[in-house]
Order: sequence, then C-alpha cells, then structure tokens
Amino acid sequence: MKKFFIYLVIEVLLTIQIKAQLKNPFGNPLIPDMIADASVQEIDGMFYCYATTDGYGQGLETSGPPVVWKSRDFIHWSFEGTYFPSAVKEKYWAPSKAVFANGKYYIYPTINGYMYPAVADSPVGPFSLARGKNEFNESFTSSTLLQTIDPSGIDAEIFVDDDGQAYVFWGRRHVAKLGKDMITVDTTIHVISTPHKEYSEGPIFFKRKCIYYYLYTIGGDEKYQYAYVMSKVSPLGPFEYPAQDIISTTNYEEGIFGPGHGSVFNLQGTDDYYFVFLEFGRRSTNRQTYVNRLEFNEDGTIRPVDLTMKGVGALRGGKQEKKIQIVKVYASSVSEPLAIEPMKDSLFQRTEHFVPSFATDGANGSRWMANEGDSAKWIVVDLASVQQIRRSEVYFVRPTAGHAYLLEVSTDGKVWEKCGGSEEARMQSPHTDLIDKRCRYLRIKILKGIAGIWEWNIY
Repeated sequence: MKKFFIYLVIEVLLTIQIKAQLKNPFGNPLIPDMIADASVQEIDGMFYCYATTDGYGQGLETSGPPVVWKSRDFIHWSFEGTYFPSAVKEKYWAPSKAVFANGKYYIYPTINGYMYPAVADSPVGPFSLARGKNEFNESFTSSTLLQTIDPSGIDAEIFVDDDGQAYVFWGRRHVAKLGKDMITVDTTIHVISTPHKEYSEGPIFFKRKCIYYYLYTIGGDEKYQYAYVMSKVSPLGPFEYPAQDIISTTNYEEGIFGPGHGSVFNLQGTDDYYFVFLEFGRRSTNRQTYVNRLEFNEDGTIRPVDLTMKGVGALRGGKQEKKIQIVKVYASSVSEPLAIEPMKDSLFQRTEHFVPSFATDGANGSRWMANEGDSAKWIVVDLASVQQIRRSEVYFVRPTAGHAYLLEVSTDGKVWEKCGGSEEARMQSPHTDLIDKRCRYLRIKILKGIAGIWEWNIY
C-alpha cells in the first residue's frame, strides 16, 4: 500500500510537471502571427493593423511582406494579399498609421532603412510611392521622405492637429512639420528634450483633452521600455516631465519581457484609449503584439500600464459565433520543444511547445508545428460525435508566405471526403471553407507552406 501511494504521488507530480511544461508562455496576442512595430487604428468602424511582418528567421536583414490585418470586432482578424505590391521583396518595417488627406490615404513605412511616403485610394491599398518611380534602393534617394534632411531617420509617426497642420515624428526624438502635400518636410527639425537620454525609436504621438503626449522608447530587447512627456501648448512643446514617466517595462512576475515599439489608438466616439506593444517573444525578429487599456489620472498624466497577455476582447458589438468544442486533436508529428536562449545576464526563461491541442485553444500565442522531416503534415480534430459543420477557419503559421492545403471530413475516421482547401498557395489568413456537412472528424493536410497552425476554428 505504501509503495502504491509513493507511485501515485510520483505520477501526480509528473502530471503536474508535464502540464506546467506545456503552458503557453505567449498568452493571447492580438494577431495569430508574428508581427511587430504595429500601428493600430479605427477607420469608419473597421480596425486596421499595419505592422512589420516577423518570423522570417534572418533578423534585421529581412522581413516578411507588407500586409494589413482588418477586423470588425477586434477579435477576428484577416488579410488577403499585400497592400504594397512593389515593396513585397524589400525590408519593410514599422509602417505608420494610414492618414487621410487630400482625398487619399498616406502611409509612411521604413523600407531598406529609409522612410518613404506612400499613397492609395483606400486604407487597404494598393499603395505606391507618393513620389518617384516606385523603386526602392539600398541607398538614400529622392523618393524618401526626408531627402537630405535626416537620411538615417526611421519609424515615422504622423500626427494631424485640429487646425489641419501635420507633423512627422521619427527615431531619436525628431519632429518636423509636414506640408499640405503630406510629403514635403519642413527643413526646421526639432529634437524633443526628454529626461531619458538613451537611444530612442518607435515614437507615439496623440492628443487627448487638449494635452499632447509624446511616447518614446528607451533601451531594447528584454529591457525595452516606453516613457513619455506631455505638453499643453503644442506638438513642438514646451513639454512637461511627469515624475512617473515610465509607462511600460518588463514584468518578470507576469513573464512579459521588453514591451516596446507599438502605438496608441482611441475607440472612436469614446474616451477609451489602448496601448499596443510588441513583446520580446522568441528573441530577435520573432515577436508578437499585444494590446492593453491605457488609463489616465485626473491631471492628465498617464498611469503605468498594467501589462497582460490576455487581450482586451471585443471592442465593437455584433453577435459572436459559437465555435464547436474540440474534444481531441492529433497530428502526423509534433515539433520538438524550443528552449529560447536568454541573453547575457538575463532572467528571461521560456520554452515553447508545439502540441496539436495548441491549434484549437483559442489563444493566438500558441501553435501546433509538425516535425521538419514530416512529409505527411496533417492534423485531425475529433468532435466526439457526428455534428452539422457549417465552416472551417484556419490560421496557418507564417501566412504571408502562402499555403496550399486539403480539407477533408469523415464520420468514422476511416473514410474521408474532400470538402475544401486550395491546390495553389494563397497569401491570406484565415483560410475559410464552407462545409455544410455532418461529420465527426476534420483533417487538414498541408501541401505547401510552413507546416503549422496558430488557430483552427470550426463553426
């Protein structure tokens, strides 16, 4: 009896340990993909997220194609193709929000290390350079935003004041007025004086209740932080320095590392503000983006953000569809756990797992991945009983590289019937199939593209 009790205790402890190991350390980011430097905004009831596409495995030497994610409710996001066709093969980083002026939409990304102005008729593009021949070079050209004023400038942030005057903010605390054409920059450049003097990028600028707020990053990587100054006079200052000016910093207790380059947006028609930030993630350019509430004190100062990875839920109404509960998920293979190496003198500790159940857990931060040598590359969900299925919605890993797949259904797990998919790789997310069949099992076979799934929703 004593031995049995010991074995039972050991088994319970092992079970607890396994469950702890399989915890998703990345929570519920905004987008089921790796993105960074996100500019989030609401235009006419639609949310848009312009960002750097991460996860291409070569650090700052490259990036994924430029895509804009859209959502009506702030929960279900999607994109189709690229919004900037000529920039697909370039190093495309840190796009600004889309600014409406002169009957057009303007956006200001950093491409190959330089800021460019681009223009389109719609927030989803297609965008093209606002001047020049829509060509990008590894050297400074007349097509860039600042020309010879500050050729090393990156991370443009645009603010248009109530009087219609536009301003461009960029890295290292710079700001200048923009001309009415939205591409001509005043030759008088101002440098905002701040209490913290470290290298700074990712500026954020907004106005609330007649107060101007300038947010700037300090540090980087695991030590990324956001600080701010404020002015009651103009976007050019003079600025006040609040005593508690750090609003986001690493929270070791919550396991949130390096909250950095993001944006602030306001829910139209309300006084609700939200802080968007990237998180250190899997190191280098393998990051994800999160959103938290941004709150203010009575005197207008910003409260330090209570950082979480939970998400903020739906920001606009509409009945949420009920997903079918998944009882069991299994796959042709599972990638080995990834222990993410900490930096020198770091308290950072993370191990990522890739089990099939992560594809149906409703958390955008976890994913199923097949082994690299797996030629079958399939995943199956078991609904426990035969049910009427209306549609399938799948978010693949690295969707900007494109996916082709086969979707099948079965009532017994033995005989399978094709009900969706695509033989050609398509750059979009999610991939949606209308099924309208009764089945118990659904199977996806990945034919082209990265063999992994962030989320698979079945309705």
